[in-house]
Amino acid sequence: MLQHFTSHERGTTRTAWLNSRHTFSFGAYHNPERSGFRALRVINDDIVSPGAGFDPHPHRDMEIISYVVEGELVHRDSMGNGSTIGPGEVQRMSAGTGVRHSEFNGSDTQPVRFLQIWLPRDTPGLSPSYEQKSFDLRGSPNTFHLIAAPQVDENALSIHQDVRIVAAYLTPGHCVTMELDDKRHAWVQVVKGTLTVNDQKLSAGDSLAASQEPRLTFEASEDAEVLLFDLA
Repeated sequence: MLQHFTSHERGTTRTAWLNSRHTFSFGAYHNPERSGFRALRVINDDIVSPGAGFDPHPHRDMEIISYVVEGELVHRDSMGNGSTIGPGEVQRMSAGTGVRHSEFNGSDTQPVRFLQIWLPRDTPGLSPSYEQKSFDLRGSPNTFHLIAAPQVDENALSIHQDVRIVAAYLTPGHCVTMELDDKRHAWVQVVKGTLTVNDQKLSAGDSLAASQEPRLTFEASEDAEVLLFDLA
């Protein structure tokens, strides 16, 4: 079973410095039919103006993943971590028993676009932690790269939830297939470009929920970037 959600169905937050699109209910946007999918709670597609950002604020018992699409994102947190994250880089912050962090645009001239993803931790009360890794999707296109998983994997971020996140950069003329366990579910989030997934045409910002699908076949009609969440 496939369910397609278009980009324009997402919620919106706009301020003087932020243009955010919400795949699921978030903040002032509340849609009882879009409160999450399995363990997925938040996918925010944020564009932050030059020199602006989110002031320090608290979180707890949540896995927070930031996936930078364009520009530079500056991260600071109460654990003492500070970093600048660019395209191809992904950070994971496990809020655990509590942490404060800020996210700012690292450029004074160009906007930054990033996806922020929230997953509840499967074990509450753990100590907070932080991790950051780079993934060369364009250097190895038409291949799904594991970027986060609950198992320890030196090439992926480690998360405390039964979710595997993969990402791919797809080019026209190639078909890429992902096999799915019949007891698992999948969420596809299109970051850039246009493609078809099992004959469903998707554009940037669109999503696809999949249950009881043995496989998903991806074929790009133009260069595309996509995230896939394999969920219990």
